[in-house]
Amino acid sequence: MGSLESRMEMLSMDDDNKEERWIKHYSSNQKILLVGDGDFSFAVCLAEAFGSATNVVATSLYSEEMTRFKYSGAALNLLELEERGCTVMHEVNARTMNRDPLLTQKSFDRIVYNFPHAALKRSEANIRQIESHRRLVRSFFRSASDMLEENGEVHVTHKTTDPYSRWEIEKLAEEAGLFLVEKVRFRKSDYPGYENKRGSGPRADEYFPAGNCCTFKFGKSSP
Repeated sequence: MGSLESRMEMLSMDDDNKEERWIKHYSSNQKILLVGDGDFSFAVCLAEAFGSATNVVATSLYSEEMTRFKYSGAALNLLELEERGCTVMHEVNARTMNRDPLLTQKSFDRIVYNFPHAALKRSEANIRQIESHRRLVRSFFRSASDMLEENGEVHVTHKTTDPYSRWEIEKLAEEAGLFLVEKVRFRKSDYPGYENKRGSGPRADEYFPAGNCCTFKFGKSSP
């Protein structure tokens, strides 16, 4: 396998001779950054839909060793992504990814963060826990806004019922210079193989019910 730097150069290859493939909001012709992808099952879903993943950079907060330990399906997912040409990056912090040495010179058509969540230390309805989540998402938006191509979008999938609605996702995006393009209902069945995992604590590898949730699509406001 080549170096991470050389594999990322594949993002800029000319794909004009390839058939464009779509899955919901995402195209094989888009440069896509996946943030906090847990067991990397969302990346695998896109890769299988596209037939390749050379246009995808998939990231995790954890080291590769920790990812394999936390998630039972991670090893197979990582193997498939390697075979399909995906760039996989570990230990990427959503709050500061715009300063990551391997990402600072990159820009993307779609930056996707499904179910952002800070470490759970209190109940979800606790105001201090809500503020912890809000700080994470606020920092993510600020970081992502620096990494968008012209006409690019930041996508955040998030629960819309209380107490999650109190995160005020749209307001946090606006603070980062982003505007709401569209809000659409998220259906897990639209993404075969995707497993939304809890991600932290002793139940990290467990699926959680998404319930009522939407994908919020944000564009970058003009200066």
